[in-house]
Amino acid sequence: MVKFNKPMLKEGSLDGDVIVVTGGGSGLGKAMSTYFLELGAKVVISSRNIEKLKNTAKELEEKTGGKVLAVQCDVRHYDQVEAMLAATLKEFGKVDGLLNNAAGNFISPTERLSSNAFDTIIDIVLKGTKNCTLAFGKHWIDIKQKKATVLNIVTTYAWTGSAYVVPSATAKAGVLAMTRSLAVEWAKYGMRFNAIAPGPFPTKGAWDRLLPGDLKDKFDMKKKIPLRRVGEHQELANLAAYLMSDFSSYINGEVVTIDGGEWLQGAGEFNMLESVPQEMWDMLEMMIRSKKKK
Repeated sequence: MVKFNKPMLKEGSLDGDVIVVTGGGSGLGKAMSTYFLELGAKVVISSRNIEKLKNTAKELEEKTGGKVLAVQCDVRHYDQVEAMLAATLKEFGKVDGLLNNAAGNFISPTERLSSNAFDTIIDIVLKGTKNCTLAFGKHWIDIKQKKATVLNIVTTYAWTGSAYVVPSATAKAGVLAMTRSLAVEWAKYGMRFNAIAPGPFPTKGAWDRLLPGDLKDKFDMKKKIPLRRVGEHQELANLAAYLMSDFSSYINGEVVTIDGGEWLQGAGEFNMLESVPQEMWDMLEMMIRSKKKK
């Protein structure tokens, strides 16, 4: 029986917690928000599209019976982030967790990018994460909150880099450095900082932008993954909920990769030998044996 796409934590694991999810109106942000609600948390979802947010908030409340606050916020602007924090405190009286999920990305040769296009990705991913982290962190320090959690969504190419997504790689590397740095510096204030580096978890919006038209068929992601499948949204939601919960209270400054082994397959020098057929291995073995006999 397949269980990896089932909820992992026990009921009530996030009871009483208030969690803010940027980019929570769709895709993976929506999936993680849904599970937080199912575990008893109150959730604030934010993005630039308020109509989309309101529809998602209504949908999630009906589905989970939880409480969702939709707040329009462009994380590139610090004043809007402060307004989002203020709205959260006004509605729920506190905030316990921040999930920096808002992102932007597109595939392009770097020489084809305008300076503005490059800046857009940097501003959403790196500056946006900085804005939210700084605003929420200062709040927690000011009120002497004993416990708070920040979870950042990065990528496996945050530490390796990747061609054709250079703005994203650059920004995510910065987020990764911020995660590890503040995990040490702000632990004394009761804050934990961790990150998730997801592999392919297809969502219609993001994947249509990254691989438009028939590119999705030509670049079969499953072939790049040792487990030969893409991720289920619930798997990511399970991991996010665990890292946001008290069950992970001794995990700090860590980045958890959840990609079915994809980046390791690409990293190994001889991993391409996976495509060598059995008959060729037989022939190679015979050649090696024959040389040993000489």
